Amino acid sequence: MHTVLVHGACHGAWCWYKLKPLLEAAGHRVTAVDLAASGVDWRSLEELRSLADYTQPLLEVMASIPPHEKVVLVGHSLGGMNLGLAMDMYSDKIRVAVFVAAFLPDCTNPPSYVLDQVDQLI
Repeated sequence: MHTVLVHGACHGAWCWYKLKPLLEAAGHRVTAVDLAASGVDWRSLEELRSLADYTQPLLEVMASIPPHEKVVLVGHSLGGMNLGLAMDMYSDKIRVAVFVAAFLPDCTNPPSYVLDQVDQLI
């Protein structure tokens, strides 16, 4: 089983440092992704113009997965938005998506809907 871990806001792949070795010890293949301008990714936030830009490292991982392989995609916090985009583009390569205390985009509203609702409350 191949598991792809996606961090949340203000984190990087490093945040999975406890879970990744446990999954690997259980025999799973694990990829922890640094999203754009996060972790060891050298880009700055000012360079990113869209959710797709921010998600690009995850999309590259998904594109590299062989057609016969399906992954377990796990996202935390803001990483749920990245999962939504990857699910849209690579649904044939995903066995299941797990949203861990994460944003869960829907099919009706724009991706910023939840954040827009929070802004209205503040």
